[in-house]
Amino acid sequence: MPHHGSHRPGAPLQVQDGPVFPRATSTVVPDPSRFFAPALLAAPLPTNSFFQNFVLKDGDMPEYIHPYSIRSPGAGALDVCYPSRIHSASSITQAFVADLTVSDASAGAGTGTAQRHVVSAFDDLSVTLDVSPSLRAHLVRGCPYVTLATTAAGPIDISVASVHAFVEVGATSCHCHHGSSGTKWRLRMDSGQTFLLYASAPIHLTQATATQLSAPAFAGAIRVAYLPDASMEPVLDRYSRCYPTAGHATLNPNDRPFSVDYSWRKEGHGELLMLAHPLHLRLLALAAAANDDDDENRAVRVLDGFRYRSIDGDMVGVVGNSWALRADPVLPTWHSTRGVSADGVAEVVAALRADVGALAPAAVTTTSSYFYGKAVARAARLAVIAEEVGCADVVPAVREFLAATVTPWLDGSFQGNGFLYDATWGGLVTLQGLTDSGADFGFGIYNDHHYHLGYFLYAIAVLARLDPSWGRQYATQAYAMVADFMTVSCDKSAAAAGGGCFFTRLRMFDLWTLHSWAGGLAAIPDGRNQESTSEAVNAYYSAALVGLSYGDARLASLGATMAALEMLAAQTWWHVRDGDGMYEEDFSGSNRVVGVLWANKRDSVLWFAPAEWKECRLGIQLLPLLPVSEALFPDVAFVRELVEWTLPALARDGVGEWWKGFVYALEGIYDTEAALAKIRALTAHDNGNSLTNLLWWLHSRAPAAASSGTGTPGSGSGSGSGSGSAAAAGTATDSDSGGQRE
Repeated sequence: MPHHGSHRPGAPLQVQDGPVFPRATSTVVPDPSRFFAPALLAAPLPTNSFFQNFVLKDGDMPEYIHPYSIRSPGAGALDVCYPSRIHSASSITQAFVADLTVSDASAGAGTGTAQRHVVSAFDDLSVTLDVSPSLRAHLVRGCPYVTLATTAAGPIDISVASVHAFVEVGATSCHCHHGSSGTKWRLRMDSGQTFLLYASAPIHLTQATATQLSAPAFAGAIRVAYLPDASMEPVLDRYSRCYPTAGHATLNPNDRPFSVDYSWRKEGHGELLMLAHPLHLRLLALAAAANDDDDENRAVRVLDGFRYRSIDGDMVGVVGNSWALRADPVLPTWHSTRGVSADGVAEVVAALRADVGALAPAAVTTTSSYFYGKAVARAARLAVIAEEVGCADVVPAVREFLAATVTPWLDGSFQGNGFLYDATWGGLVTLQGLTDSGADFGFGIYNDHHYHLGYFLYAIAVLARLDPSWGRQYATQAYAMVADFMTVSCDKSAAAAGGGCFFTRLRMFDLWTLHSWAGGLAAIPDGRNQESTSEAVNAYYSAALVGLSYGDARLASLGATMAALEMLAAQTWWHVRDGDGMYEEDFSGSNRVVGVLWANKRDSVLWFAPAEWKECRLGIQLLPLLPVSEALFPDVAFVRELVEWTLPALARDGVGEWWKGFVYALEGIYDTEAALAKIRALTAHDNGNSLTNLLWWLHSRAPAAASSGTGTPGSGSGSGSGSGSAAAAGTATDSDSGGQRE
């Protein structure tokens, strides 16, 4: 049955009577109650999180909680690994070895079964695992120590083990605990590694075997830290008494756009020592240079000589209870920033008329949410380009096409697929994905939501701008699609009472790595992954355009902020620069873009193509081609290197014309005429692209005459869809203080 939203101006989206799209029961999602504490089950749960492996299958696959890989094997134990890397020209992988295992010695004793852990709390920057009823692990991202604390009324027996042999186990003096002996131990293994163990109270370790230590009757907190260099030991000593138990990242798109603030809840005494990855350091410096926040408790000190190795680059010590991060603004624009050159308008218009003339709803035969989204976004681009080049007479045809193709997915009348609501985890799924985990590239198990929905949102933003009446009618559905992956705050108390919270917080976006994860509810040893950063950028950019179309400044700012962060992360980790030190030389010398980036791996292959298909690797980091794409690739020298690295691959037999188009688009940044000649010779284009879009891109690379378009880029010009729409954003946009292709 068609489902029509009842948008009520002034009512936040998440306190509507329901999640807008019909509820359905999935047969392919796992049962979250096996691992999440009962109190957490009342609210929507994360599906693409940094700790996702802990709640999938048996919960015993490792996750990378920087700078350690952590595994919970059951039986009250926690494995800690300071990972080594295996690298080649084709990949970099972090190898997991249980360097140190801390456990509740009595857990599981006599039961004959391995006791599973329980996730008792989680937030943006941490997850708390109760590895036994008496032992709790506070796993905080970027913490140089792994902290476990007893929760029993009395002391418990602790076991410390390793796959390596202990060659030195000794209590040592530590100025961190005044007058206390037995609160610091040095554990040296035959692997050459040294770990330091700190305790909040004296602990007595005895060596039972070469690989096993025991500590009877301990109560308090234990912190273990790998010692990369002897010079770092005094720093670890100094800050060992203060430990974080939770963390929170705050977005405030109205008052502090393009900023993220971190704060930690901590216990113990003294200052908090954490680790920052390279992008953190860049954004901390930008915030400091801008005098972004002079609040005394946000002052941080960077310890440049205190470093841990990471697959994401060296992690550097930062002392401070809170951080302020700031990115340079990247404002959302409808049109190209320079406008189409005067001598290119005629060619763009000719292609535009041909592409619009070929639009026909019946020609869109796919039922895939991904490919359908690409098709409608492709058409929407034609209307925006028509506006920019002053070809208004074709816009009504595009508007009619969009209304005919997008509306059925919003009102439930589309045949063969559609969006539904899964209450088990709290999010949108597709009809096909209800019973088939591979359908729609795994959308039903929460893969790629931002990719699929981003394309739809671009089309919705354009149609709502062209037809405000349509926009008002379908505002609730539009905002539900935004909320699926961009909800910022969720009223968990309302959720516990049975309503008011339908989507998890920022489903895809990781506020610590500052980029998205596409992989959903699949347990994989390498952790979450993301292939296409440009499609992630498109999702947040399109959400920003939805904000512009609906007159919702908060949503526009939130989308722009997240797009800016996603682009910085892409430039930091996906764009490979030889000699910059981010990756090993054999990998960085052979690659200019990562294929799939995993939490624990960098791969040159794609989900759908081998490493040798370099044009696919370039293309999947560029599509869809949009005004924001130039901000994703701002470094002309790098663009030239990337294109020159890719071009030889185009001589291979069977290279798709559609992939060539993206290579030539980037070539046009530095050699427009050569790229134009190649684009004109193409015989096919990507199903989300068009000749019009490619010509628009190339003719707007060179200095341009004044655009003849009718809108002001970034202003949201054109009629909005109703003044009540900003309120409808609700938790998808409110300030908060509190997948893959197979």
